[in-house]
Formats: sequence, structure tokens, C-alpha cells
Amino acid sequence: MTNPTLWTIILNYKTPDMTLQSVDAALREMAGISGQIIVVDNDSQDGSFETLEKAVADKGWDRVRVVQSGHNGGFGAGNNFGIQAGLRDGPPPDYIYILNSDAFPDPGAIRILLDYLETHPKVGFAGSNIHGPDGDWHCTIFRYPSIQSELEGAARTGPITKLFKNHVIPQPLPDAPKEVDWLAGASIMMRYETLAEIGLFDETFFLYFEETDLCRRAKLAGWPTVYVPDSKVTHIGSASTGMKTWKRKPQYWFDSRLHYFVKNHGRAYAVAATLAHVTGGLIWRLRCLIQRKEIGDEAHFLRDLITHGLRAAIKRAKMSAAQSANKNTPVVQPGQS
Repeated sequence: MTNPTLWTIILNYKTPDMTLQSVDAALREMAGISGQIIVVDNDSQDGSFETLEKAVADKGWDRVRVVQSGHNGGFGAGNNFGIQAGLRDGPPPDYIYILNSDAFPDPGAIRILLDYLETHPKVGFAGSNIHGPDGDWHCTIFRYPSIQSELEGAARTGPITKLFKNHVIPQPLPDAPKEVDWLAGASIMMRYETLAEIGLFDETFFLYFEETDLCRRAKLAGWPTVYVPDSKVTHIGSASTGMKTWKRKPQYWFDSRLHYFVKNHGRAYAVAATLAHVTGGLIWRLRCLIQRKEIGDEAHFLRDLITHGLRAAIKRAKMSAAQSANKNTPVVQPGQS
């Protein structure tokens, strides 16, 4: 019988107390499992690193390492740093487990994911059933974004949702393990063999869409992602990002969205996806006007989406013009004037 090794990576950003609670829960659930926990302080610059180091030493957690990234490159970059820190010190593990600093594995959660991957060697990633502290289940399984899903998600209108029912991104939670397009990264276990083949997180994504891209790359390489409902994890949600209190979508969300579409489908597809979202958004706003409903989006969202797309197009045009000018500049040979 094999004894697989597992590394749990927990990324901290200005939430040291909560991160320590997450580490404590992960340590409990890693009892009997070979491996370590690597805590990455993602350049918090608020004393988090020192707090975490001292707490780990005081508690005698010899299976826990605290490392400092030195640069906040976002979710993917921080987790990559933790994985690479482990790889510098010895052989790779069999599995990597990504756990949010505001997520706490319920009893058996980690072992269930590990056993599933051990008994399903062709599966690349396995993710948990996520619920809030009050027990409400979070939607964490999704389809890949598409032109159709952009229209459907923005319009939020029955006939359009019915027409594009096979493109609705959020999926209902099944009672049994199910292959899905992608999972939220709060609690996801990844086969190291898969990562060795497809690479780690794309660090161009600062935050959002990075796990979507990673799961898509894995699936294209023949490594599906599976949702495992018996693995249950309590998740507070948005503790580091503050998403629940956003009044306006941050620039990096628009950057990540555009990068995902351009990288995976091309620039023309990305433009079409944005136009589809704008069309859906206008339909929703017309409906809200007629029915006197609240729009519900962050302030200036549609305007920000359009502005971001136009700025990206202008930047691209300027880069193309500069490249063209450089190609047409004559090369002066030595001795010529």
C-alpha cells in the first residue's frame, strides 16, 4: 500500500490570526498523512510574517514552514512561490493541496480528497464541498466562461437563460462526485504529475480566473477536475480580497477576465465576449427600469467594462504601430551616414 506525500499551501495576506486557524485545522486533518504545510506570507508588510513565524515556533508545529514571497503577485503567484519553495528543498510530493487562509477543513475533508485521487489515477484535480460558517452551501463548481455565458449572466432574464441553459456558469451541487469544468480554489487538491505536465498557475492573473485557466489547461491535457461532495470545508470568504464590500470592481478583475479570453480563445473572441456582456447588461438595465428594480451591479460596472476594453484596444493598436515602425526603420551599416 502506498504512502502518498501531500503539501498543503496556505497563502496569507494581512490575516495572520485567521491563517493560523486554517493551519491548525489543516494540521488536524493531515494526521497520518506524510507531508508538510507551507504558509506563504504574500508580502503583507503588516507584521504578518513575524507573527506567523513566532506562532508556529511557539506551538511547536514542526510540519509547518512560513516563507515570505517578498512580492505580492496575487493568488497564483503566491501559491506558486510556496510550491517552488518546497521543491527547492527536496523531491516533489505526490499531491499539492491549495487551501485558502479563511477556509477550515471539516473532519475527514483532506483525507477524502487524497483517497479519491489515489483511487482515480486519471483525475488531475479534486475539490471540496464549500459551506459558510452558518452552514449555507456555496456554489463552487462552474462551466468555462464563453460568449454565450457572458450574455446570459449579464442579462439575467428567463428566456435568455433558457436559450443558453448549457452555458450557465454556476452549476447545481451534485450529491456524488462529478467531473466539472473548474472549481473555486478555496480547497482544491492537485496531482503533482499533472502540474509537472501543464505548469503551475499563470501569474499574469493577479486575482480571479487563475483557477479557471489552470483547470482548463489540465482538462486539455487529459486531466479532468472532479467535485467531491463528501469533502466538506468551512469557508468565510473574501477575507483577504474584501470582495463582499466592493463598491466598484477593481482593475485587476477586468485585466484577469480579458487575459483569460485572449489567452484561451483569441483577441476577436474576447471582443465578442465583451460585446455580449454589454448587450446583456443593457437588457438587464432596461428590465430594471421597466420593473423599477435595483440593478445590483457594482457602481459603474458596465461603463468600466467598456472603458477597459477600449483602453486595451488602444494599447494594442499603439504596440502594433510601434512594432511596424521598428520593422520599417532602415538599418544603418557601419560607415554609412
